[in-house]
Amino acid sequence: MKVLMASSEVAPFAKTGGLADVVGALPKYIYEKGIDVSVVLPLYKKIKDSDFPLRRLSNTLRVFVGEQPMVGNIFTSNLPNSNVTVYFVEMDYYYNRDALYGTALGDYRDNCERFTFFCKVVLELVKELKLKFDIIHCHDWQSALIPIYMRTLYSQYFQGVKSVFTVHNLAYQGLFWHWDMPLTGLDWRYFNWKELEFYGKVNFLKGGLVFADAITTVSKTYAKEIQTEEYGCGLEGVLRERKDNLYGIINGIDYNEWNPEIDKLISHNYNVDTLVNKEKCKLHLQKKIGLPVDANIPLIGIIGRLAEQKGIDIIVDILPRLLNNNIQVVILGTGDIRYHNMLENVWKSYSNKLSLNLTFDNRLAHEIEAGADIFLMPSRFEPCGLNQLYSLRYGTVPVVRTTGGLADTIIDYTDETSNNRTATGFTFNNYNGEALYNAIERALKLYKDKVKWRGLLKNGMKQDWSWSNSAQEYVELYKQLVKPS
Repeated sequence: MKVLMASSEVAPFAKTGGLADVVGALPKYIYEKGIDVSVVLPLYKKIKDSDFPLRRLSNTLRVFVGEQPMVGNIFTSNLPNSNVTVYFVEMDYYYNRDALYGTALGDYRDNCERFTFFCKVVLELVKELKLKFDIIHCHDWQSALIPIYMRTLYSQYFQGVKSVFTVHNLAYQGLFWHWDMPLTGLDWRYFNWKELEFYGKVNFLKGGLVFADAITTVSKTYAKEIQTEEYGCGLEGVLRERKDNLYGIINGIDYNEWNPEIDKLISHNYNVDTLVNKEKCKLHLQKKIGLPVDANIPLIGIIGRLAEQKGIDIIVDILPRLLNNNIQVVILGTGDIRYHNMLENVWKSYSNKLSLNLTFDNRLAHEIEAGADIFLMPSRFEPCGLNQLYSLRYGTVPVVRTTGGLADTIIDYTDETSNNRTATGFTFNNYNGEALYNAIERALKLYKDKVKWRGLLKNGMKQDWSWSNSAQEYVELYKQLVKPS
């Protein structure tokens, strides 16, 4: 079976967020399961300026964006340490820019054109190179027109080829003015409330949801949540309509990078049998971030975007009250300037208990996962979430809100789950500071019982959230799609 993955970003070549990590890792694990998988993305300036080994093919690709003919070139490489072929589409007019999607002032104004070109040129590349795929697997709004083109403008060539569309975050939809519709080359009859139209605008993501043979998202709970008004971002009706073709497959994590036994970014390596070294990581972290060095003080870690989606508003609500306890908190991340200001105000009063790092620092992220005792993730919504999975592997007990992937991956500590050794953290339901505070309080109470605490973190460390399991679920879905009906 042959699969082509189309994505606007793929690690390590181009990355703005978690999408790149997924498409940089998942194909390797799918390839190991015996599926011949390739990847395609735009050739951004950042990639050209780096030293990735790229090989230019002699073929050129010509597509129309609106009435304008555009010509692209093809380069190839491999995902590092794998046999997965990567195709890059060069088109300097669209992609020779410093950023992928826009600047601090906002999105690039021609993003509709840029990703219309990408969606068409992916299919043109398959035709030009005479490649045969059973499935084209598209990711997020930037490649969402591909399933539509496969059924319309390119239907003759792609007859019998199936499409899978993965939504990583439904909040990003690729919305453009209705007068951009002619750029897509699609007939105006597709601009209707059942297909591409969304409150008078063109909605790329909606088109992908309507036309794809199968839709996946990044956790089973999120797949259910997005069918409701609260989480559906206006597309809940479309998703309910397609619920029989909607699958939740949790993201995995790369244990080559996130594994305390071999992690080169932490001060001491450890595993479930050498937890004394985790304590050494804690002492190292306390010293590094300027907090009193004391193994007995519970250290709480928070890493991520400082945004409402991540629950930072309810963290800020309870932080002063929390810091009145005998605890320490370390925060790493950037985001909304108002949260920066609020946190800095709290830090002024609690600088001996709170370490505030308003930046992104990959080494410090690893050191926090290794050195903290508790990890907070009280998200308002969370399609999948990765930090709670890193925390499990590093023996750092997660306190999370039961939403999306957090609900699917963390089992609350109760008498029953403690006795049967299935508990992996602490959870709460209601999105407010009081509910979060109560969950942290439960964690701090158990922390005093060293035997039970160690049992809990060992449960978490033994969990397997590797990409291999997720890849197997995608393989099963692919097989189901290509099975003769």
